[in-house]
Amino acid sequence: MIQPESSSQQPVDPSRRDKLKPLELIGFAVVLAVFAGLVILMATREIALAGIFAGAAFIVTVMVVALVGLGGKPSAEDEAARKDLQHPDDVWH
Repeated sequence: MIQPESSSQQPVDPSRRDKLKPLELIGFAVVLAVFAGLVILMATREIALAGIFAGAAFIVTVMVVALVGLGGKPSAEDEAARKDLQHPDDVWH
């Protein structure tokens, strides 16, 4: 079995901001879900309905944030890695 050489690529440690980015996005979804739940709770005075709307708002917010994140432009490193995967230099087959 041929193992790829990884001498040219060094592991990159993400910064603290990059590590906390997912928590920021989940926190944003939680804040919007609590807001939606409180609005429904104040309007209807039904806790079950407020919980349902809060859960739905959380899920919708997480999905929208994920889709917006996927729609962003890839970095130069990402594009270079994709080109390497599509057209490798050493063809062994």
